[in-house]
Amino acid sequence: MMDISLIFKIAGVGIIVILINKVLEASGKGDYAVLTNLTGILIVLMMVIDLVSKLFNAVRTMFQL
Repeated sequence: MMDISLIFKIAGVGIIVILINKVLEASGKGDYAVLTNLTGILIVLMMVIDLVSKLFNAVRTMFQL
C-alpha cells in the first residue's frame, strides 16, 4: 500500500519549490525560477516513477508473467 509519508514528501518538495520560485521572481531572476520549477517537477516525477515500477512488478508477480 501507498505510505502517507510519500504524500508529505511531495507536498514538502512543492512548498520548497514555491518558496524558492517566489524569492527568485521577486529578485528578477525569472530564468532561474523556471529551472527551479522544472527541477521540482523532475524530483516528484522520480518519486512517482519508483512507485509505478513497484506497481508493475506487483502486477507481474500476481499474474505470474
